[in-house]
Amino acid sequence: MAKVTIAELLQRKQQGGKLTMLTAYDYPIAKLVDESGVDIVLVGDSLGMVVLGYETTAPVTMEEMIHHAKAARRGVARALLVGDMPFLSFRGSLEESIKNASRFVQEAGCDAVKIEWKQGIEDVAKAIVDAGIPVMGHVGLTPQTAASSGGFRVQGKDAEAAARIIVQAVALEEVGCFAMVLECIPDLVAQEITQRLRIPTIGIGSGPFCDGQVLVTYDLIGLFERFKPKFVKRYADVASTIRQAASAYVSDVRSGEFPAKEQTFSMAPEEFTKLKQELGR
Repeated sequence: MAKVTIAELLQRKQQGGKLTMLTAYDYPIAKLVDESGVDIVLVGDSLGMVVLGYETTAPVTMEEMIHHAKAARRGVARALLVGDMPFLSFRGSLEESIKNASRFVQEAGCDAVKIEWKQGIEDVAKAIVDAGIPVMGHVGLTPQTAASSGGFRVQGKDAEAAARIIVQAVALEEVGCFAMVLECIPDLVAQEITQRLRIPTIGIGSGPFCDGQVLVTYDLIGLFERFKPKFVKRYADVASTIRQAASAYVSDVRSGEFPAKEQTFSMAPEEFTKLKQELGR
């Protein structure tokens, strides 16, 4: 299959086709997700919580993101690969922000980067776009700053708050973002944004009217168990499968059932006899 391009994503919006995005943080998951036919693979800073065990995404560093993005790149052959810029990577100077964004492209091989909304982010997004790096915007619930802005809750529930999110999304489109993640906003607000923007919207907890949807793969497959957001649909229970397999392994080793003959390499009896003779000299 041909590699997914940004131009194709824009065309799909115009034609009314739905887009799909999933996260991946390592080679095997990235390869499997890519082979599923997903359009976009996001190396999300959600890895801080679901892979590294942090309480939030805020502690995730550029080095951690680049490490995991490199691994995902080796598994992704078809989908558009997007690197998520972590909390402090785009909050300094424009030069530093461009440098960090370019690392995702030059070092990790990503096709684009994603940045969460913050006050003044339009200048940062424009600088990165002007540097030749495609940018995906992110408005609504922004996990990197959720702890300081009321926690993980639905955004834009009243008219005033919804209007602010709409203005933010339009502003990011105007500076050149090629797509927009809408996280945890009411469905009708997401629909309004989707109708106003020329670029694709990708929802997470924002209802069915977006141009596409994204989930954290570890939520989708039931591998992350600390909590389950309302908007997640689990398509598998991998955590239980791993737990059962590991328990069975422990039991088999302790009982002597593993390794059995079929998992064991054997030496010809005559060779073992020669070995004993060698050792006896």
